[in-house]
Amino acid sequence: MTLPLPTHWQIRTRAIELPHPGGSLRRPLVMGIVNVTPDSFSDGGRHADIEAAVAHGLQLVGEGADILDVGGESTRPFSEPVAAAEELRRVAEVVRRLVAETGVPVSIDTSKAVVAARALDLGAEIINDVTGLEGDPDMIQVARKSGAGICAMHMQGNPMTMQIEPRYDDVVAEVHGYLAARRDALAAAGIPLARICLDPGIGFGKSHAHNLTLMAHAGRFLDLGVPILVGHSRKGFIGRSIERALGRPATEAERDGGTAGAACGLAAHGIQIVRVHAVGLVRSALELFSATA
Repeated sequence: MTLPLPTHWQIRTRAIELPHPGGSLRRPLVMGIVNVTPDSFSDGGRHADIEAAVAHGLQLVGEGADILDVGGESTRPFSEPVAAAEELRRVAEVVRRLVAETGVPVSIDTSKAVVAARALDLGAEIINDVTGLEGDPDMIQVARKSGAGICAMHMQGNPMTMQIEPRYDDVVAEVHGYLAARRDALAAAGIPLARICLDPGIGFGKSHAHNLTLMAHAGRFLDLGVPILVGHSRKGFIGRSIERALGRPATEAERDGGTAGAACGLAAHGIQIVRVHAVGLVRSALELFSATA
């Protein structure tokens, strides 16, 4: 089923404009990553205390973030789950402060209903769930009752197993089919399409080749009729691509440059939201790309 492109994403208290033909916004929205964790794959430990995390979130807003995504549990390959109480300890005050001190919507990156519910009580607007709202049986009810925007992601396996020989016959078709099924299941559970966003899950149970194929065919997901978010920032396929080109390991700055370049490619495909670490670099690249495309 092919649906028309959405012009807005309805979150808990507002509707966010998306890039669309004839609209005033030409570039993808930029979701800035605020990891309040000691072990995330890229920036684990840098913003693990409340003050550092809040300062980082404020910096990302200053760099042009349209949304802030706060997470207290790493989902890097082979990471172990974190107890809900610990996850709440990490994120609750950060969410409260960023809601109070910024005007941008705050998203809670969690697969636990109790964490999502508390963050929403503190003013968060969006639930970003890497399990596609399948990991916790209470998550759909929290999403439905709160009126939050939701982002449901595709993942093959779980963080402990997802990078152990991921296999697909047709990665684009299979991820597309899963996301279409989740869209329909969430709508059947009482969550309006206007509140649903989908994410193909770059790096979550995909090989280097799978990730490149999904990036190259990202526009295929636009017929799902809801916003498409891609979180490709600093991921392994970017580092490996740069290493193959330069003959040496990529630096973090080079991964950020690769992230910005890939974001422009996603913009060319019509993707509406990108989730990134280096907000200022990506935002400036997207502004110039959109102005000259």
